[in-house]
Amino acid sequence: MPDTQISAIICTHNRDTYLGAAIDSLLAQNFAADFEVVVVDNGSSDRTREVVELRTHNNPRLKYVFEPTIGLSVARNTGAKVASSDILAYLDDDAVACDRWLEVLYFAYNNSKLAIAGGKVTLIWPSGIQQPRWLSPGLAANLGAYDLGDTTIYIEQPGSTPRGLNYSIRRSFLEEIGGFDPHLGRVGKNLLSNEELQMTEFALERGWQVAYLPEALVAHNIAPERLQRSWFLNRGWWQGISECYREQLSGKAGIAQLQRGSERFVRGLYKALQYFSDPAERFDKLVYAYGQIGYLNAAIQGLLSTSNKK
Repeated sequence: MPDTQISAIICTHNRDTYLGAAIDSLLAQNFAADFEVVVVDNGSSDRTREVVELRTHNNPRLKYVFEPTIGLSVARNTGAKVASSDILAYLDDDAVACDRWLEVLYFAYNNSKLAIAGGKVTLIWPSGIQQPRWLSPGLAANLGAYDLGDTTIYIEQPGSTPRGLNYSIRRSFLEEIGGFDPHLGRVGKNLLSNEELQMTEFALERGWQVAYLPEALVAHNIAPERLQRSWFLNRGWWQGISECYREQLSGKAGIAQLQRGSERFVRGLYKALQYFSDPAERFDKLVYAYGQIGYLNAAIQGLLSTSNKK
C-alpha cells in the first residue's frame, strides 16, 4: 500500500456554488490515516479554480487538476491517474460526506474481494421547498436518493449498484477493466448514465464483490431546477438512451432492441393508467414510458449506422 491510504476525488463542472461545502466535508474527515483530496476541474468556466485555491494554502493534501475534455467518465479517469492510493472514493461536487465517510470505505477494503463500495444517500431539499406530491420514491432515486437499509449488503443485482455520487472503487479492478467507459456517463448537459451499473456487471462477472455500506453516508443537494417535471422527462429520455448504449456495448444490439423497447413503452403507459389516481406513481410510469422512446430512438440510430457500414 502507498503512504496515502485512500484518495477522495471530486469531479466538477461549473458547480462553484456547492463545491466548497463538498471539499470542506472531505478535509474535515475523522480519519486517522493519510488521505488526499483531488479536485478534477472538468472544463469549468465559473469560480471553480478559485474555490479550490482558497483551500489549498492551508491544506497540502488538497490537489487541483484541470481536465479540458468534457465528460464525467473522462474526469473520473483523470482523477484516478492523479490520485496516489489504491482505493479511490468519488464524491459529487454538490454532495456533503459525513465525517466517517472515508474511514468506513477504507476499512471495507480489508476484504480483498471487494471491488466497489458505496453508501446511503439522503437528499437536501432547497430552502423553503418540500418534496413535490408528484415525485415518487422511484423518481427520487434520479435525484441521487439511495437507501438499502441499515445493514451492509453485498449487491447481487446490478440494478442495485451504489450511486456514483457516493462511490468507491479498487484501483486494480478499475485498471483491469480499462477505466470508466467514456461512452457512458454525463457529458456536459446530456444525462447519459449507467456507467456504475456497467461497472457492477463487470465486477460480478469477474468474481469480485460490490457492497452497500449504510454508514458511509452522503447528503446530496437538490438544485431547484431539478424539481421540474421537464427535468425528470429529460432524465428519463437519457436513461433510455444510456440503457440502449449499454446493451450495444455488451453485444446485445440488433432488431431485438426494438421489440424490448416497444414492450416496455406499452407497459409504462398501461401502468400510468393503472395509477391514474396517484399523481406520483402516474408520473413515474409516464417518465418510464417516455424513456423508452429515447431507447427506441437510439436503437433505430444504431441499426441505421450498422446498415450504412455494410
